[in-house]
Amino acid sequence: MDQLALLFVLLLGAVISVPVGDRFKVPAPVLMTLLGIVLALLPFVPNVEIPPDLILPLLLPPLLYAAVRRTSWRQFTANKRPIFLLAVALVFVTMASVAAVADAIVPGLPLAAAFALGALVAPPDPVAATAVAGQLGLPRRLVSILEGEGLFNDVTAIVLYHVAIAAAVSGTFSPWSAGLDLVLSAVVAVAVGIALGWGANKLMELLGDATLQIGLTLLVPYASYVMAEELHGSGVLAVLTTAVFLAEYGSDADDVMTRLAGHTFWNIVDTLVTGVAFGLVGLELHNAIRTASGRWGELLGWAAVVVVVVVLVRLLWLMPATWLTKRLHARRDYDEDIPVSWRETVVMWWSGMRGVASVALVLAIPLETDAGAPFPSRDEIIFIAFGVIMATLVLQGLTLPWLVRRLGVKADTDHEKELAKELAIRASKAAKHRLREIEETEELPEELSEQMLRRAFDLGVRISPELAEDERREAYRERARRVKRVRRIQQEMLSAARHEVLAARSEPGADPEVVDRVLRHLDVRSLR
Repeated sequence: MDQLALLFVLLLGAVISVPVGDRFKVPAPVLMTLLGIVLALLPFVPNVEIPPDLILPLLLPPLLYAAVRRTSWRQFTANKRPIFLLAVALVFVTMASVAAVADAIVPGLPLAAAFALGALVAPPDPVAATAVAGQLGLPRRLVSILEGEGLFNDVTAIVLYHVAIAAAVSGTFSPWSAGLDLVLSAVVAVAVGIALGWGANKLMELLGDATLQIGLTLLVPYASYVMAEELHGSGVLAVLTTAVFLAEYGSDADDVMTRLAGHTFWNIVDTLVTGVAFGLVGLELHNAIRTASGRWGELLGWAAVVVVVVVLVRLLWLMPATWLTKRLHARRDYDEDIPVSWRETVVMWWSGMRGVASVALVLAIPLETDAGAPFPSRDEIIFIAFGVIMATLVLQGLTLPWLVRRLGVKADTDHEKELAKELAIRASKAAKHRLREIEETEELPEELSEQMLRRAFDLGVRISPELAEDERREAYRERARRVKRVRRIQQEMLSAARHEVLAARSEPGADPEVVDRVLRHLDVRSLR
């Protein structure tokens, strides 16, 4: 099996893991990691030969962009306090704790290298967290916090990792210089992200065509990441900023086809890239086995200690941080998402899985220092990091669904229905208001005006049936059943038309382009 065949196996696994995971209630990223481990143990499967410095630029931009599309700027601003406590403060605390323990138990490990280990295992993976949380039906407030934490903690951890690696390679460290690098990295990233977001938004208006616009959205995250990195900024934060900008300002309410096609396209990209990323995580077992040759007991012991530190630090930090957030929330009544019970706090704790970012960072550790000596304890750092990734991703990922069911943590469906009802009322009122504006400028027949008014009402009722009064609800349901029957008949008629047109494609003298044009017209009609 060569590298290309291995890539196709991972892509196929990414597609199959979704229905299999749904069937057995196992997160798809965990299944892909297990597939990678199985492939790593097969003798005919080659080692992955992706340059370490390309893993982050290739995998993270589309994954981050897809994750940000599911959030909004309001969520970030409303949840800035819990996100700061988790994405910034917890990363610092985890890094320091792991560095202290690793420095104490691993002989000959310099403090700078220990901090590099701490930085690369500190950030929970945003892709794993959102993928797992999305499949478990967790409360939206928990998903929002996990998404915010996952998106921002990589920014903090990657910058800290580069500072620690620079100190280990050069043998010198300046706190003031490190702090300045952190600030400048963030400023450059935000500037690049906003500039590219604004430019991409203007370019989309010029392109017009949905296919070209969606193609541009695939290029923009990579451009944002690379440009920020070239200017010594944070590529992750730049992608995050660009994605948030486009989500807020790059959406045309009337561009229905682009929105529907874009949603489908990014679901496909998210599924395939996530599967490949976690498959590569499992395939890195090759490196761990090679590193541990003849030293299994010693290295497994060190890895187990660091795993315990990573897991316990998250729990011990979340308990007071959640309590503090609740107190501030109660006092100031901020519109933020916070865990409302100890059960939700436990679920947040157990959701701290490591993944793609940690693998990419550990593989990017230099081979030598500036003095030409081997990077200190590089093999030991790789094995310990891999142990943390496997223990948190596989063990926590497999047991998280059971824990969620055991604790009874689930989405607040009543609250979601109430929000849907409020939006339905606003949508219906907006439609009625626009109808009145049209009536003021155009003379509409009374029958048409009443028909449009009923449709404005039906628009809201279809979103939230609770809007209809009890005596009108049954009438609406009867009308909905009648409409559903009419639509079914129309769909069967259109299906017959499509089959006939498609059959004409293989007839002598048929022009495929004309056939496809007519078929596309029927497809759009079916969609409407």
